[in-house]
Amino acid sequence: MPSQNRIAPAGEEGGGTGKYLTGMLILSVFSAVLGFFQYGYCIGVINAPQKIIQEHYAEVLDISPPLDSNGSYIMEQLYENPTIVTLWSLSVAMFAVGGMITSFTVGWVGENMGRIKAMLIVNVLAISGNLFLGLAKFGPAHILIIIGRALTGLHCGFSSGLCPLYVGEIAPTALRGAMGTLNQLAVVIGILISQILGLESLLGSRDMWPLLLGLSGTAAVLQIILLFLCPESPRYLYIKVGNVEEAKKSLSKLRGKDYDPTAEIEDMQREKEEAAKEKPVSIWQLVTSASLRPAFLVAIMVHIAQQFSGINAIMYYSTDIFDKARVANPIHATIGMGTVNTIFTVFALFLVERLGRRSLFLAGLIGMMICTVTMTIGLALQPKFMWMSYISLISVFAFVSLFEVGPGPIPWFIVAELFSQGPRPAAVAVAGFCNWATNFIIGMCFPYVATLCGPYVFLIFAVLLVLFVIFVYYKVPETKGKTFEEISNEFRRKGKAGAEGAKTEMEYLGGNQEA
Repeated sequence: MPSQNRIAPAGEEGGGTGKYLTGMLILSVFSAVLGFFQYGYCIGVINAPQKIIQEHYAEVLDISPPLDSNGSYIMEQLYENPTIVTLWSLSVAMFAVGGMITSFTVGWVGENMGRIKAMLIVNVLAISGNLFLGLAKFGPAHILIIIGRALTGLHCGFSSGLCPLYVGEIAPTALRGAMGTLNQLAVVIGILISQILGLESLLGSRDMWPLLLGLSGTAAVLQIILLFLCPESPRYLYIKVGNVEEAKKSLSKLRGKDYDPTAEIEDMQREKEEAAKEKPVSIWQLVTSASLRPAFLVAIMVHIAQQFSGINAIMYYSTDIFDKARVANPIHATIGMGTVNTIFTVFALFLVERLGRRSLFLAGLIGMMICTVTMTIGLALQPKFMWMSYISLISVFAFVSLFEVGPGPIPWFIVAELFSQGPRPAAVAVAGFCNWATNFIIGMCFPYVATLCGPYVFLIFAVLLVLFVIFVYYKVPETKGKTFEEISNEFRRKGKAGAEGAKTEMEYLGGNQEA
């Protein structure tokens, strides 16, 4: 009789997956995704106190707003001052610059230090960055905030690679998709908490905003404490370190004392053999290898699609968008958006293993494309018809909800699913870099593009979303219920078939004939 604790084979539906949920597995996943909580908090926290911080910048730099005919300050023109706009854009976007820098090194750090030790060490960046943010009011605020945002970005660049790597490697196959979605759930919870704390009645006031910016450092401290209780990834121990006994001990902690690790160890052995054949894979090899290139292209494109969908244009600047749409309480609308965001991410936990990655990604992108059109109509017609502000509001809420159903969570874990142990770190690093680079472009350029295009700015994202839908439909495979080895083999077969097809075509055209 087969073991009752075996790993669910490819294609097995999720009945009885609760037997995999041990206390240690839950603790380990929770500890890891605290890194994504910090990522979400840093994305959302800069939104609510925008005008207060801009006014503080003006005070530090001795920039006064112009006066109207009655001698009153025209505050709106202060917010549009070129110096203030540039410094604010840098304050937002330097977070992504930090992420870009470290995302390229995350593979090396994870492979040489191990998953747990690496996550522990990089929290030094989070704590130091949050200290700069918390002390911003006591010095040149614009400089301290830009430095603090860069340091927290450096940390989150590491975390956005290390956390999915660790969670993907400790999760049972039957729960890998759902647990991968927890990365995004942590992000949206971080965004929501930052939005709630950003209320002027809480920490979003003229006195408390530095504490608001620096508060995610407490999550870094908590993660450090909890990670000391968590086991190292058994796949890392077995495949990279070669310590079979430690890998079995780690599996025993994660799956329970009565767990029979035979099937999972055999799966790791097959992956180790494949990794030995492949040898260490560089970024250049990912680009040039015919068998790896299709999966590599999918990996970077799903991350580019996530960011160029326009989601962070809304996350960074939602309060400003709602203000321009003449919503009565923009900050309350932003919190409502964050709440909806969180609810739909929870739905994604249950949908991702039932409906699959590819179908959810497609559905989300198509729905978001429709929302960008209705959002544009609402913003364009709002000056003539006041009720159109509700169309804009509903469109924004629907946009973020559809994002969380698929395009939000899936890129963070599908990259780890697409590759075996050999090329996985390099692929995660480059995909993460593409995510951060596009994040930076949105954070830095959106205010200028929005000023140039006015209410029609979201049509740019509508066109991009159409292109992403076409790509996902034709290029992204379904990975639900498949082992790492099966997914890698599928791409390898496609790569060989493509190479053979190209060779046949060259022969037909006379391009490979002997003289």
